Amino acid sequence: MDGIIALYKDRGMTSFACVNRLRHVLHEKRIGHAGTLDPNVDGVLPICIGKATKVVDFLHEQPKTYVGELLIGEATETEDLDGKVIAEKEVPAPITGDVLQKIMGEMTGKLTQIPPMYSAVRVQGKHLYEYARAGETVERPKRLVTISNFSLVSSSYDAQSRRQRVRFKVQCSKGTYVRTLAVDLAKRLGYPGVMSSLTRVASGGFTIDQTISLHDVDDLVANQMIGHYVLPMEVAFEDWQRIELTANQWRAVKNGGWLTINELPADSQKRVALFYNNEIKALYYHADKQHYKPLKMLAVN
Repeated sequence: MDGIIALYKDRGMTSFACVNRLRHVLHEKRIGHAGTLDPNVDGVLPICIGKATKVVDFLHEQPKTYVGELLIGEATETEDLDGKVIAEKEVPAPITGDVLQKIMGEMTGKLTQIPPMYSAVRVQGKHLYEYARAGETVERPKRLVTISNFSLVSSSYDAQSRRQRVRFKVQCSKGTYVRTLAVDLAKRLGYPGVMSSLTRVASGGFTIDQTISLHDVDDLVANQMIGHYVLPMEVAFEDWQRIELTANQWRAVKNGGWLTINELPADSQKRVALFYNNEIKALYYHADKQHYKPLKMLAVN
């Protein structure tokens, strides 16, 4: 079985646990996911099976979209509800939508983030969360991310607890820590904050309405219908320019040969998906003024 499943990951499971479960159910060792989701985050988790594991990185590099909730007025050590509360400050009056949206707008574009201590980023061979659990501190690597959109969905104020909940939507590049983005929003407003909920609604070109759950997979396998929900790996490259190779070109390509710009259409893009007999075979990129070179071989027969 080769292809891609748009999986809905439930909360309470790790992404790795989802992969292990699918390896057992599908009887396939070659399975990988495109973009880790924390255990307390649900939503779209693209799963690549068999030969399609070759395209994991290309799915992962695509923008991701999340909807979530920020609780303003308290902070935790993990920046989500899994950690203990480390700071509290009452919100004396509702923060208006105009103020929220203004600050959110200022937080779009290219941003430098410092990963939270409770994250899977490795430093000197250890995960940051391992240092955090041991009570150790370590310098965390900065990362440059892109926030394409950060917008307000809704907001509610609780006069009794003097807390405010902000529902938001964010479209961002890979590697973005959305809980850090949410907590930074609260900081800019002058309050501690914690991400109280997060769902990934789009990833790798798939949306949440296209997903199936692990329970669905069990039923589909039992009824021998899972093949209807395993998508061909070329769906990962629907936005790429498609080039249909001649027999001579395919002979060169399957041996890693370069293609000259004269062999491809004049309007060829920087990266192209090469097909032969309507099957995707390779990904090539415009390497210099005269040549396209292999970026990734997907099939050699």
